[in-house]
Amino acid sequence: MQNSSFAHQLAVSSALPRLSVGMPNAVNIGFLAPLSGQVESWGLPGLRGCRIWEDWLNKNGGLLINGRRYPIKIVEFDCGYDPGKARQGARHLVEQHDVKLLMMLGGDTIAQIRDYLTRRKLLTSTLLPSDLSPDTPYLIAPSELHPIYNVTGVEWLAQTRPQLGSVAICSQVDELGLPSLATYRAAFKAANIDITKEIQYDPGTTTAAGIVQPMLDSGADILCWCTSYTPMVHAMTEYAHAKGFKGQIISCTLDYYDQLVARTSVEFMEGFVFQFPDFDDEKLTEKTFFFNRPKGFFDEYNTRFPGTWTAVSWEYVAILDIWHAAVEKCNSVNSLSVLAAMKQLGHVTHAFGPAHWWGESMFGIDNALVGDWPVVTLKNGKAKIATFGSIPRWLKRHGDLLKKEMSNLGQLWEQRLRSSGNGAALKTRTPESVLLQK
Repeated sequence: MQNSSFAHQLAVSSALPRLSVGMPNAVNIGFLAPLSGQVESWGLPGLRGCRIWEDWLNKNGGLLINGRRYPIKIVEFDCGYDPGKARQGARHLVEQHDVKLLMMLGGDTIAQIRDYLTRRKLLTSTLLPSDLSPDTPYLIAPSELHPIYNVTGVEWLAQTRPQLGSVAICSQVDELGLPSLATYRAAFKAANIDITKEIQYDPGTTTAAGIVQPMLDSGADILCWCTSYTPMVHAMTEYAHAKGFKGQIISCTLDYYDQLVARTSVEFMEGFVFQFPDFDDEKLTEKTFFFNRPKGFFDEYNTRFPGTWTAVSWEYVAILDIWHAAVEKCNSVNSLSVLAAMKQLGHVTHAFGPAHWWGESMFGIDNALVGDWPVVTLKNGKAKIATFGSIPRWLKRHGDLLKKEMSNLGQLWEQRLRSSGNGAALKTRTPESVLLQK
């Protein structure tokens, strides 16, 4: 894969003569995700980010294939995180719009259409690598390596605050929570941090006291929310604040953190560790990055869609950027050709720098990209990247431990296939969407 970013290519191409415009028919890309309902925050911010990418590319001539340029059209379908609607949407996008790439959130919405998409040999992306298996050769996870990247936050915390010797962990019992719990277990054990309390809770839970109070009572130095959904992250953090907790908190995500800062205090939230930066962070300009214009993207997003930035806002765009580079490398939008172009050199530039294809040991197939990932902390009420941790380096040292913890919770790909259909539905990342009782 080429290492230059889309934005860098645009900057170079703007100084060169435009090549002829291709046929008026656009190259269609399908966006099949929840755009309404409980889980819309896992899809709608991503579609908004994709609209910016679509506009940027088309304003600069479109997709270059064999010396001709073609416009891109992103066709969305709102599945509401309903498997039946996802099945309907997949057929609509494939058979009515002939999409050349299908982007999905994944999880329960993929289960019923996995075989259909495989038969069609359609390149499909997911944000949940746990969807991967040897039976899904055209399904890729090139953007978010959830939850493996969470090891970087724990490793950094152990290195920078070695006085923290114990942790209490909680996680919802579902397809996001259990892999995350296994990962955090492995990460804390690798860092020699004792787990004093572990609580697994029903994903439908909306009250924080029954979860957080036993964690506080354990006397742990660290509270870990794993990949709890945003409503619970907010509720649990506020509960810990109300109870006077003075220690460290770590979580996979911290969407809408400004609301938490306002409801607690800058001082209480100082040093909170999570994994998703704002894209105006100066450290992003130091990386080989998929935009090389992260702040420009961040600013335009917030101008067009104020108050809606989340981790998902850029993740689908990162997939588009990798797909775009592969298409122009192989001069084709054929799924097999594009996938081969992605895999040809073995290394790809993903959102935070060079990455390589990985996953056989965990998912049965090397269709997930693994590389560096940012560790983010709150400083004076603002998200700041503390460092970029190396996931491959951690896996080289502790991969067997991670696999053991995944196995203990039934999260290896062969275990998941045997128990498919039992996963609980995803929950929204939007704090206001669930009435939280404190």
